[in-house]
Amino acid sequence: MREILLIQVSGHDRPGLLAAFMRILARSRVNVLDIGQAVIHDALSLGVLVEMPAGVDSSVVLKDVLFQAHEMGVSVRFRPVEGGAYEDWVATEGHARYIVTVLARRITAEQLAEVTTIIAGHGLTVENIARLSGRQSVADGQALDSARGCVELTVRGEPGHSADMRRQFLDVASRLNVDIAFQRDNAWRRNRRLVAFDMDSTLIDGEVIDELARLAGVGEQVSQITEAAMRGELDFQESFRRRVALLKGLDESAMAKVIDAIPLTEGAENLIASLKTLGYKTAILSGGFTFMGRYLQQRLGIDYVFANELEMANGKVTGNVVGRIVDGARKAELLREIAAKEGIALEQAIAVGDGANDLPMLSIAGLGIAFRAKPLVRASARQAISTLGLDGILYLLGVRDRDRTELTRNA
Repeated sequence: MREILLIQVSGHDRPGLLAAFMRILARSRVNVLDIGQAVIHDALSLGVLVEMPAGVDSSVVLKDVLFQAHEMGVSVRFRPVEGGAYEDWVATEGHARYIVTVLARRITAEQLAEVTTIIAGHGLTVENIARLSGRQSVADGQALDSARGCVELTVRGEPGHSADMRRQFLDVASRLNVDIAFQRDNAWRRNRRLVAFDMDSTLIDGEVIDELARLAGVGEQVSQITEAAMRGELDFQESFRRRVALLKGLDESAMAKVIDAIPLTEGAENLIASLKTLGYKTAILSGGFTFMGRYLQQRLGIDYVFANELEMANGKVTGNVVGRIVDGARKAELLREIAAKEGIALEQAIAVGDGANDLPMLSIAGLGIAFRAKPLVRASARQAISTLGLDGILYLLGVRDRDRTELTRNA
């Protein structure tokens, strides 16, 4: 086997540095087996794994590399790689890869220490680390609630007890105010095509039925039923009918007031605009009401809306619902139907929600995300986001902040 060497360069980054070293290697027709580079605050770390051709004196090549490094003010090290060790490395190519995404308002060393300790404890090796969030100012007066941090780790290996690892991640998330996503790195993750959203407390920052109830003077009664249903303590259909019945007699004008009163969730507009630019199909699958869903469809450009229709008579709410209630089972059914209609595999679908009635669609989607969810839902869903806005979902798709700026500009 020909001589294999690992060349490691470190120092201050500058234009043309990589080209200079490649020209030296090119003169001897050196083969590049692997290459990687990282630059942090203008500090370069470059690694090149090379194979020396037969008949080439590696000492001459390395002497030229050393001279070039001196000229450019950087350090260089060489390490021979044995043939057996190289072939062992090649054999790991087919091993499973996962993406661990760490999200928080501020990324701390403690968070990363906990996350990487868990990764190592399950026999996984970190291969690559990338910052997806933009550069953050540390000047006084920077608002924490508008800050955003995300680090993506590519790890190699297969966890022996993935359920245990997920429980450990959830514990860290709750203690350190951080979100941790763990996804298999495969073709499906890189080719999502459909996103289905719950509406109340997901796309919008509030519960429509609670606002209607407040206007009807039955707010406390309805809120109690809503909370019990979202915690999974009551059957959704039964609880929904009971809540709607309490709205009987409410004037139709209340709907416009509710639309004005409930804001969009943080990051919703940025997320939808980015998804549209990328060609995603979007859907609202809601146990709420169609009047709000249609308003959001028009405002945001949502492709599909399925929700519940309030029955009206003489400009008043009758206390009944028209047609089939959209509950958890119906949401999952609708997600399947939309995916089939669009020719999209469920593995390419994303579902986002906060309540127990969202779990069926979260469980069948390729990426199910509990967003600012109740504890039961967060523990049951495969992924969860609680620290950032809705556009934090873009990080789970590998979209960087600089990509996001371009996407929204072209929306």
